[in-house]
Amino acid sequence: MHKANIIKWIGKIFLDAGVEVAKDYPQIEVNDRIIDNMCMQLVIRPEDYDMIVTTNLFGDILSDLCAGLVGGLGMVAGANIGGDEVAIFEAVHGSAPDIAGQGKANPTAIIRSSILMLKHLKLNSFAEAIDLSLKKTLADPQLCTADLGGSSSTRQFTKSVISNLN
Repeated sequence: MHKANIIKWIGKIFLDAGVEVAKDYPQIEVNDRIIDNMCMQLVIRPEDYDMIVTTNLFGDILSDLCAGLVGGLGMVAGANIGGDEVAIFEAVHGSAPDIAGQGKANPTAIIRSSILMLKHLKLNSFAEAIDLSLKKTLADPQLCTADLGGSSSTRQFTKSVISNLN
């Protein structure tokens, strides 16, 4: 996913690198899309895409767009994986300083990021247990935070996730 029609020099480098790497994976279908079209395609048919490879700038734009498709920024985990040795896991939305300390933040995104980290570390049983507990909490509207239509605080939501681990 790129903008090589406008950002010609770096776009060409990115596209050429993608074509070169794709040669090593002939079993994987590879297509390129311009970001404008990709945004529309993700809104119309998100199920058509298993993986998107792009630059950080366009990845940031797409992650916010996709977050809107699944309930908002408070729901989306982030993983930046640079191989087996380096990886960063974070909530896509960042720190939300405007609501810091008010008990309003939805911790789902950071919990999901932790689940991704545990899977990356091959601690799958822990990841699955936390994922199941999170899903149980999200299934009860009363336990959800306000951004999901519930009335629970960040602390109450988190306590529910923890209690569902048992």
